[in-house]
Amino acid sequence: MEYEYWLAKVRGVSARKKCLLREYMKSARDVYYIEETHLKSLTFLNEKERGALAQAKQRPAPAEEYKKMLERGIRFVPWCSAEYPKSLKEIPDFPYALYVKGSLPDERRKKAALVGSRRCTPYGEKYAIDFARSLASHGVEIISGMARGIDGMGHRGALMGGGRTYAVLGCGTDVCYPKEHIGLYVDILEQGGGIISEYPPGTAPLPQHFPARNRIISGLSDAVLVLEAGRRSGSLITADMALEQGRDVYALPGPVNSSLSDGCNRLIRQGAGMLLTPEVLLEEWGMSDSVKMIGSKKADKNKKMLESPEKLVYSCLGLYPKSVAQVAAEAKINIKSAMELLVALELEGYIREISKNQYIIA
Repeated sequence: MEYEYWLAKVRGVSARKKCLLREYMKSARDVYYIEETHLKSLTFLNEKERGALAQAKQRPAPAEEYKKMLERGIRFVPWCSAEYPKSLKEIPDFPYALYVKGSLPDERRKKAALVGSRRCTPYGEKYAIDFARSLASHGVEIISGMARGIDGMGHRGALMGGGRTYAVLGCGTDVCYPKEHIGLYVDILEQGGGIISEYPPGTAPLPQHFPARNRIISGLSDAVLVLEAGRRSGSLITADMALEQGRDVYALPGPVNSSLSDGCNRLIRQGAGMLLTPEVLLEEWGMSDSVKMIGSKKADKNKKMLESPEKLVYSCLGLYPKSVAQVAAEAKINIKSAMELLVALELEGYIREISKNQYIIA
């Protein structure tokens, strides 16, 4: 397998050309030992590509490097491996190999990519968590890029739903980017998910890597959900790639005066599916029995809320954060009473404090 690892790391030759070369030579080992005259006769390679291979052949096969990678818990999955995701092979520019920590997505399960803005609003954050948590609790595997904002919320929501989630990185799988997501990185692995990349261990998170990794996010998925995206968001690149790959695309509608919803609203105008609730999406995917179960629970929760003394305070809250003072003013109660009721609602799981003394509905 170290020869496959060597071929995967050759720079200057596309994945498609590497696949052609390997098929022609029958094995990566034979590619490594190909004679120069034979290499020059391969018409499907240009002069630059033949030069890149000749230069790479001057270096010894990285057996020791490959061994150390395995010792660090990183698996190497070339395109010719039975473990390589079938859905990824369907896209025209699939990577020659994947580097994996943990597991790969289950081919038998529904998979949804959840992407969006790094600078998400509380509105986008709430729905990223809600959709990911609900879908994951019904067996849907969540795929994203572990970036700040919507990506991170999607992963976290999937973990909250008890499901598996997979992060596709624009760097080596041994590099946690961004660094503040190290807890999320560990939790994804501990809950049975995986960290995936087409880049070898140690690769830095360079800007040009991220647009390329988006094709893997969509390629591994059955559908792409865009939760919040500006007009020039990288998430729209993922949506475009998903459409080219024949995947379904959905978008969360947002306020017309929000720049971070502009991209989503445009996607819906262009024909993307509209994300209304997780229950509606699950029903569309043929999971109606699960939807009924969730719906009954939600009805019980709403009934309890209508009978509760916290109703007045709860009715003042929405998807945008409000301070204790704002809630007290709207409910026409004193700040102490508002604080006590807000704490009670938070303990019951109806609202969330997203920053100090700033609340939204859960």
